Amino acid sequence: MSAPSVTPIPITTISELKQHHSQLVRLGLASHPAHARRLLAFLARDPAGLPYAARLLAHHPDPHPALFNPLLASLPPRHAAAFLSLMLSLPLHPDHFTLPRILPAAPLPLAAQLHALLLKLNFHSHAHSFNALLAAYLANARADLAFRLFGGGGSSAVLDVVSWTTMVGGLCRLGLVDDARELFDGMPERNLISWNAMISGYVKAGRFLDALEVFDQMRATGLEGNGFVAASAVVACTGAGALARGREVHRWVEQSGIQMDAKLATAVVDMYCKCGSVEEAWRVFQRLPTKGLTSWNCMIGGLAVHGRCKDAIELFHQMEREDVAPDDVTLVNVLTACAHTGNVSGGRHYFDYIVQRYGIEPKMEHYGCMVDLFGRAGLLDEAKKVIDDMPMEPDIGVLGALFGACKIHRDLDLGEAIGWRVIELDPQNSGRYMLLANLLASAGRWGDVARVRQLMDERNVSKEAGRSVIEIDSEVCEFQCGTLRHPEEKEIFAMAKDMMRKIGLEGYAPDTSDVLHDVAEEAKEASLLYHSEKLAIAFGLLRTRPGDTMRVTKNLRVCRDCHEATKLISRVFEREIVVRDRNRFHHFRDGVCSCNDYW
Repeated sequence: MSAPSVTPIPITTISELKQHHSQLVRLGLASHPAHARRLLAFLARDPAGLPYAARLLAHHPDPHPALFNPLLASLPPRHAAAFLSLMLSLPLHPDHFTLPRILPAAPLPLAAQLHALLLKLNFHSHAHSFNALLAAYLANARADLAFRLFGGGGSSAVLDVVSWTTMVGGLCRLGLVDDARELFDGMPERNLISWNAMISGYVKAGRFLDALEVFDQMRATGLEGNGFVAASAVVACTGAGALARGREVHRWVEQSGIQMDAKLATAVVDMYCKCGSVEEAWRVFQRLPTKGLTSWNCMIGGLAVHGRCKDAIELFHQMEREDVAPDDVTLVNVLTACAHTGNVSGGRHYFDYIVQRYGIEPKMEHYGCMVDLFGRAGLLDEAKKVIDDMPMEPDIGVLGALFGACKIHRDLDLGEAIGWRVIELDPQNSGRYMLLANLLASAGRWGDVARVRQLMDERNVSKEAGRSVIEIDSEVCEFQCGTLRHPEEKEIFAMAKDMMRKIGLEGYAPDTSDVLHDVAEEAKEASLLYHSEKLAIAFGLLRTRPGDTMRVTKNLRVCRDCHEATKLISRVFEREIVVRDRNRFHHFRDGVCSCNDYW
């Protein structure tokens, strides 16, 4: 029933509410649900209004739960609990839908109290209440209580697909993806929400290949997907660097008739950019009927990490011509484009231009971009001046950018001072220790290298192993530095040795400057063969033909030796090799890299 027309009075104080209430009483409309809910909604915002709310409810001819249930979800948990207490004191009994309005946001003590109330009112066997209680315990990171409730006596009568999905999704959010997968595999029934909970859970945990495995299982059931599942699958392809799989998911989206909304379209553009095909990203971007700021930022950022500075800046100006105002993300992307190509003057210009014209207040990440820009170009004094002049204390990202620049340009004194500071700010990040150790090793200071290693041992910090993923014919294989475990292990190792022999004939000389061990040069050179990038490329050479493109995704920055070796491999074996490392993309072709050896 719609509310009878009454000239609304803005309600900002109790006095104004009483005036409005009196008008409703005179018109005989005070008991109409819509008007009563408006009065109660205002009174419930402040505990001082609860006595008046109590009188209003007490004089209402039919204080049904539907009158106050909608209010509870909109209130902070403390106020909702106070309002519920008021209802119970009148007494007004809640129904099956009352407590689930409060439970999702309830802190643990309140959730436990509501659990007791559910038992007292005999609502615990109602599926809606049961599932809300599960969600509350999981939201409070109490998986133990959720498991106890889920597997408790008598609960099987109310377990439905929502219960199972709530558990799977909640466990994934807590990082317990293996426990979630065990439950998921045991689900008697699954819907799209269930599938997406498991797929997105793996994505958030960085287990992209597992996410794609579950996605394939879903497709095998014949279940039609939706935009949420599609977005999760696209992000999984992005994380795995699996371009062929990404194309396959993109085709599936188009063939399934799933609406390509702005969020999904941006995810597809991002996937193509991050999987090494900026041209396909551009085609998708151009076809978008409307381009939001996120889409523009994604495409500009994609061009930036591929080292296409001119294209990124031209797209930024096109964005301006279409009256789309940039934000702080746009500024990061434009500065990143300049940093990856050594365009120092451009970086200076666009920092000042975007900040001043669009009133964007520079944040930590913008100063970090400027430090990175100057640092990569070898202007370490200017990079340090940016840090000294910042209006805030530099964080680990800003200092890390300067530290990395010191390593690149072999500035031992500044690098050592910054390095120890960075380690103390980020003591569990193995990469910080290894960077300092590399810097010290380049000066032959093996005693100090040992000191860094000892500190890692004392703090139980283990070195992050280099990993490279290569996709060949939709098959994704991962290789780890220092080990070779693969069904074709012998063939891959033989190809790796032959690969290095052939590029040696073309002038390749091993660069052992990043090898930390104080051992003979021959041993250092042997260790370079087991770098994950070389193993992945050797596998790719076994599976591809001259003229083909190989795509490799690394978790670390490309080392100098692998960079030089890959350039020669691309020429000798007539392949285009696209490598995505932690910082950017490298397109190797005919003995040349797209970064022009500036990375």
